[in-house]
Amino acid sequence: MSPEAQRGLKRAGLILLIGGGFLAVALGIGWVQTQRSAQTAADTSPVPIGGPFTLMDENGQAVTDQTYRGKWLLVFFGFTHCPDVCPTALNDIALTLDQLGPLAASVQPLFVTVDPERDTPEIVKDYTDAFHPSIVGLTGTPEQIADTAKTYRVYFKKVPQGDTYTMDHSGITYVMAPDGKFAAHFSPRTPIDTMAAKLRGLISGKKS
Repeated sequence: MSPEAQRGLKRAGLILLIGGGFLAVALGIGWVQTQRSAQTAADTSPVPIGGPFTLMDENGQAVTDQTYRGKWLLVFFGFTHCPDVCPTALNDIALTLDQLGPLAASVQPLFVTVDPERDTPEIVKDYTDAFHPSIVGLTGTPEQIADTAKTYRVYFKKVPQGDTYTMDHSGITYVMAPDGKFAAHFSPRTPIDTMAAKLRGLISGKKS
């Protein structure tokens, strides 16, 4: 079986988790309200989004915001045990990259975990590879994750769930320009065509 087919099967398995999990999470921990607040903040606040960070990539190497200069970044904060929002977002990013064709070479998607307690470099690598080989998973110490989330104005909170826990978090995908400045954002369930068209316009310097 080809690598592309294997990724397709993994991606399909992760997406199957979405159906039953979304409603429970939204109702149980108030994700919908959190998401609306985060989106409103991204839309209206004059406070800059993004900035310096130091994290660890999926190969165990230290990286900073400077590591990815020159690329259009798609930055999403989530966690690998996420039942719905995260697999949906990463699947959307993967499909958007497919639609971009050669322009995808100008884009670097980053998946930043908000659950460093469980999400080691190896785990985030296996997770992101299931969606698209271009998506890079990032983790770090709890302090590094908290600092990076604050820089991007991302909400997250550990929520007990029986004998384990889940993570409540905002679900916006941030678009950062090659110079590191905030350029746009995509809310959950933004159509793939819309995401691809927006990125084409940004990359080419045209309005979309």
